[in-house]
Amino acid sequence: MSVRPPQSFCQARMPENGFNILEYELAAERAAALGRHGKKLEASLARLRQWDEDPQKTDEAGRLDLVFDAADAVWSLFIQRELVGLRDNRDLVRRYEIPRDVMAKVGIVRRR
Repeated sequence: MSVRPPQSFCQARMPENGFNILEYELAAERAAALGRHGKKLEASLARLRQWDEDPQKTDEAGRLDLVFDAADAVWSLFIQRELVGLRDNRDLVRRYEIPRDVMAKVGIVRRR
């Protein structure tokens, strides 16, 4: 007896209609948005790490600005991931090595 997979798993047999093309474009845009937010987070964390490595910089207000910038980048990446269905962010925190002081500020809107 042979078992045939469900037809819904056979993407090759689906016709090239407007809906499939639209779904492909939407998936590509979601992936590109995740990449953009990831690069933004990497850049803000790099600026924060560079600040921490410089022993001459002792201005706490300047560091706090960088922490809030990084927290905003983390928050926007969390939101983007949630929009595509990725709800668990623990791996993201480990992968990017997000500091605890940044995580403490995630979701906080800073008044200027």
